[in-house]
Amino acid sequence: MSEIKELKNIPEISFIDNRTLEDIRNEMQADYMAKYQELTGKAVVLTDADPVRLVMLAAAAQIYQAMQYVDRSGKQDLLKYSYGGFLDNIGALKKLTRRPAAYATATMLFSMTNARGEATAIPGGTRVATESGLYFMTDAYAEIPAGEESAEVQATAMEAGKAGNALPEGSITKIVDPLPYIAKVRNITESAGGADVESDDDFTERIYHAPAGYSVAGPSEAYEYHARNFRPDVDDVKAYTPEPCVVRVLFLLEGGKLPTEEDCAAMAEYLSKDTLRPLTDQVFAAAPRETEYSISLKYFINRSDAAQATVIQREVGQAISSYKMWQRTLGRDVNPSELIKRVISAGAKRVELTEPIFCQIDESSIAALAAETIVYGGLEDD
Repeated sequence: MSEIKELKNIPEISFIDNRTLEDIRNEMQADYMAKYQELTGKAVVLTDADPVRLVMLAAAAQIYQAMQYVDRSGKQDLLKYSYGGFLDNIGALKKLTRRPAAYATATMLFSMTNARGEATAIPGGTRVATESGLYFMTDAYAEIPAGEESAEVQATAMEAGKAGNALPEGSITKIVDPLPYIAKVRNITESAGGADVESDDDFTERIYHAPAGYSVAGPSEAYEYHARNFRPDVDDVKAYTPEPCVVRVLFLLEGGKLPTEEDCAAMAEYLSKDTLRPLTDQVFAAAPRETEYSISLKYFINRSDAAQATVIQREVGQAISSYKMWQRTLGRDVNPSELIKRVISAGAKRVELTEPIFCQIDESSIAALAAETIVYGGLEDD
């Protein structure tokens, strides 16, 4: 069943009227005893070991299993419950297909020790790698011109998925396929653009919003829909108009990462296609403004939970990390109550929170963590 927020308030339904296995067993036994008395005039009581009762229990299990298939079959026609291949077929009704895994890319700088009097070739398909063994391959043939010592080449990860993302500049440094005269290589941009196969929740959300994209962009929802389709790692989008005929699209990448200038330029170009935007619109894409906040927190654990203290400390750390990710949403106010709730839910007894304090964030901004101090205060009596 989908966990997207748009469907959470859609009522639950059952195609078998929420009947349980116990309901089926009781109905079968009641029907049997009623029919037995009708035919013989005698009442019958089925003991736990009665062979007739045991046969009915076995039959009830099979009947209930069949009813589960009926219930699932009906629900797979509904977006709230659909998954896997069933969801793919619902998407096909709206001419949508699940996004396949995508490959991360980075710009590589190939360098020589000294310039040469002629061009130096860098064949397409030249492999480079990180020290940990993530491989990239150049997209096309390139050359270091005569008299120069380096050239930039676009390279793509050899395996699709998110694992190729967020490799910092200078982390891809191994030349797997040695080249004459080439002394070294390094990536001069952080790798980005890799994505795993689209999840059921992400695909469900895209299907839900698909009607917004039936015409060229105009309403904010239409621009936001098309912006989400720009690249698999686009995570949050806000479109608005600061003045007539001008559209400004703010967006974030997965993990709350801000887009680069190159990402913004590519997004604006994508949304400016004649097939997507009204002719009168000028479209600009940008990263949201950041409003800094800090976390200064001290927490305590009940003494009665001493045996689980190590586990609780780890779960508190995970709760704080999840809060920081939750906070990286466009227009979401800095909310200290949410942080306290998550830490308490993770098992802490109480929390002393100095920062953050509540801060309103406008729709064109996003909260950014500036500093963090987390202190475990030890065990306390319950």
